[in-house]
Amino acid sequence: MIATLKAEEASQLQLVEREDIDDEEDLFEAIDKLISAGINAGDVKKLQDAGIYTCNGLMMHTKKHLTGIKGLSEAKVDKICEAAEKIVNYGYITGSDALLRRKSVIRITTGSQALDELLGGGIETLAITEAFGEFRSGKTQLAHTLCVSTQLPTNMRGGNGKVAYIDTEGTFRPDRIIPIAERFGMDPGAVLDNIVYARAYTYEHQYNLLLGLAAKMSEEPFRLLIVDSVIALFRVDFTGRGELAERQQKLAQMLSRLTKIAEEFNVAVYMTNQVIADPGGGVFISDPKKPAGGHVLAHAATIRLMFRKGKGEQRVCKVFDAPNLPEAEAISLPDHCYCFKFVQIFFQVLIAHMTNSK
Repeated sequence: MIATLKAEEASQLQLVEREDIDDEEDLFEAIDKLISAGINAGDVKKLQDAGIYTCNGLMMHTKKHLTGIKGLSEAKVDKICEAAEKIVNYGYITGSDALLRRKSVIRITTGSQALDELLGGGIETLAITEAFGEFRSGKTQLAHTLCVSTQLPTNMRGGNGKVAYIDTEGTFRPDRIIPIAERFGMDPGAVLDNIVYARAYTYEHQYNLLLGLAAKMSEEPFRLLIVDSVIALFRVDFTGRGELAERQQKLAQMLSRLTKIAEEFNVAVYMTNQVIADPGGGVFISDPKKPAGGHVLAHAATIRLMFRKGKGEQRVCKVFDAPNLPEAEAISLPDHCYCFKFVQIFFQVLIAHMTNSK
């Protein structure tokens, strides 16, 4: 089932289901196809119970991991992998084929023209975008805006899909979605219905929530996964240098899972990150802070954005690291400022109209 958006009589957009779309090919092969390739239906069910719902996802797991699934022997795993390799091509391809695959990338508008231009069109699928900065620098506000803009049709620079939101800090506010949806001309109720939300309390809970997403994403058209924030629970559950190595290993496993979700289901992953003081920054650096998570998180993120407060309500976003974007900055305003400006303009026009009518 693919999702699309339609205009209602009330000039609002609402996400609806559609049986098929001709111009979009299947992005993944369902795990059920293994049955027609000679794999026992019971073994396929065991894979699904372990959170593996596509052949693409199966190929992203090691045989060591697969043999750890109860009821799957080494011989069975070898047979399953051989069958999956015939369905999904995970070998070498030409550069031209790689370029063709990149055409499936969707760029989702951030709601800010300046920020979209900075990002080459918006937050892209098949990638992890990390936003780090101090508190109240605009990271979570952008997450709320993306919850709405992702549901816009692709011809309106949206993602034409649903949103999954994993909240580790308790900062998701559904009431903030309502004015943003109205700003985009969408039905707030329909927008909220197409956001699946979960509150995580431990790093293990956070990882298990990611495992459970595969079932939803294999059945419904998701285009965005938000993790706000990715590091918070790790900083709580692991303390001191003695647990640092284990923390980084567990963090690497979670980031690997996020990468696989992005590539398996062609979704954009937007994760926020905290900052830590950098005593070694020196006196010549005006803002001696660096993103938490170390090199493990730095290597996992495809695009790294640094947020900071500007003048007044302004927020400054800088491309900190990206494989295809130049280092640059953009200034944007939070959505509540756009709504305030809209109200201001509305009343100015109303007053002018009343004055002229006199």
